[in-house]
Amino acid sequence: MASKMLQFVSEAKAMPDKRKAATRKADFDEIYADFSAQSAETQAARCSQCGVPFCQVNCPLHNNIPDWLMLTAEDRLQEAYEVASATNNFPEICGRICPQDRLCEGNCVIEKGFESVTIGAVEKYITETAFDKGWVKPVAPSVELEQSVGIIGAGPAGLAAADQLRRKGYQVVIYDRYDRVGGLLIYGIPGFKLEKDIVQRRADLLAAGGVEFQLNCEIGKDISFADLRARHAAVLIATGVYKARDIQLPGSGLDGVVPALDYLTASNRKSLGDKVADFDSGTLNAEGRDVVVIGGGDTAMDCVRTAVRQKAKSVTCLYRRDRANMPGSQREVENAEEEGVQFEWLSAPRAFDGDGRVESVIAQSIHLGQPDETGRQVPQIIDGSDRRLPADLVIKALGFDAEDLPALFGEKDLTVTRWGTVQIDWQSMMTSMDGVFAAGDIVRGASLVVWGVRDGRDAAVAIDSFIQAEARAENRAAS
Repeated sequence: MASKMLQFVSEAKAMPDKRKAATRKADFDEIYADFSAQSAETQAARCSQCGVPFCQVNCPLHNNIPDWLMLTAEDRLQEAYEVASATNNFPEICGRICPQDRLCEGNCVIEKGFESVTIGAVEKYITETAFDKGWVKPVAPSVELEQSVGIIGAGPAGLAAADQLRRKGYQVVIYDRYDRVGGLLIYGIPGFKLEKDIVQRRADLLAAGGVEFQLNCEIGKDISFADLRARHAAVLIATGVYKARDIQLPGSGLDGVVPALDYLTASNRKSLGDKVADFDSGTLNAEGRDVVVIGGGDTAMDCVRTAVRQKAKSVTCLYRRDRANMPGSQREVENAEEEGVQFEWLSAPRAFDGDGRVESVIAQSIHLGQPDETGRQVPQIIDGSDRRLPADLVIKALGFDAEDLPALFGEKDLTVTRWGTVQIDWQSMMTSMDGVFAAGDIVRGASLVVWGVRDGRDAAVAIDSFIQAEARAENRAAS
């Protein structure tokens, strides 16, 4: 059936149908339709089946992309799902929110002149078909082990580790301070990129497979970290990073200058049907306002597109570099532009102005100078370039830092890096405390969901090795 492949010479790249901007701005539903079976097969058949698959190499999970594309082209979808899910615990999520233009699709060898295979959309099609056909089942371990693992954090890294450990038969308990499973998947990413029933469906599947969730549970407050260690054979810290980076400028303390995650969380909670006082009062609601978002990453794109859906009067994104150098997905920038967002490239805020509440942003123009040691050009302010942008809601999307976990957990022996992230031995993934591991953003800093899944899977392997080594040592001591 290999003759079905290499169709990139005759078939053009195509994405699933995208709802028109005028329609999709009115709700928080996902903007892309699913592929039809024929479209998925046609697009999958464009794969060149190259000898060195750079799509796979540049995927953090090293998903076996060429194989499941070939299986899709041959209408062998159950096998395609088995291959896709063998390396990825949440392909239905990654297929939706991964920045494929920077990862797999951006490294497709046929991209030059022919455009890449639409890998993410095919991945979503495979997994949604698997759910529809009933091929996705809860974990059913062949053996139940007596040892248990406690996981702090129900985000991508914690959930991936839990899934892998449960498959090996461990008793897994996930502790999370929030009231729903998913972390940033639920509260940080808007529904137009990831509808929340998709996350809940996966959480239900994990629970049906025996993973226990203790929600509204804050470690260091509701349960001490010492008690947690005593309960479990191993502990995994997968809290993520939630502390917003700030910008120290005149007027930063004005009402209406808010952190991105506060804004997105309020919006997502409202969409989930929660009562949100800060939203209802207008504090974190963009309706009728001139909104300025500061930043150029994916969080900034989430904020500007959320503001559009909240019926903002105007939405402007202020970013200090140019379009080519922004860290966010170019596909998301295109979607935002279609929806009416204005981008002020090579611009940075100098101050926020207003009488008690922000009324405008004083912005200044930027010139990109010589590259620094990282290879990126250094932004330099152009003197005398001040201009005033109307703004009665300013959203700071400047990234996230780690909270002070040693203080939060009451564990001074937990070593952190100079950035506040948890320090681990990358071979064992163990922290400075015996039997305590860490994975995801709390180790590497704010990153992609797919890296969280990768770290969670790696942590599960390390935890299994540790527990089994401890068990062997106990058996030797007893004999």
